[in-house]
Amino acid sequence: MKAIRIQSEEQLKQAFEIRKTVFIDEQGTPEDEEYDAFDSLHAEAEHILILDGERAVGTGRWRIHDGYGKLERICILPSHRKQGIGNKIVHKLEDLAAKQGITNVKLHGQVQAETFYHKLGYKTVSDVFMEDGIPHILMKKALSETF
Repeated sequence: MKAIRIQSEEQLKQAFEIRKTVFIDEQGTPEDEEYDAFDSLHAEAEHILILDGERAVGTGRWRIHDGYGKLERICILPSHRKQGIGNKIVHKLEDLAAKQGITNVKLHGQVQAETFYHKLGYKTVSDVFMEDGIPHILMKKALSETF
């Protein structure tokens, strides 16, 4: 498995296919809420893919939001879960943010993934809120703890 920064429209399309499978088909997120202004190669966001050989199996993105690096749209195909890919996605996004001088990151984590993010050093800093019909919490981490 390797993590790559998305640099082509074809790679971005692969990321969108993974997001459709996970967020729209599996979790019921409305399609018009899944894609936004940050979903292009020219937007103020960096997207990544996780490749299993030639097959794209996971994705995520990060962008600067209110002085934080905000990790977003992290997902993995059902066939490849529980293999450490989530760790790889989060670490790659954190690394990209750190290389841009970002020292603190945040994310809106699904409540069911809260323990996963705690293991990666994230702290829950909000009550539960609904996003796209799914319970979430705001989580933050200082990258200086890692890098």
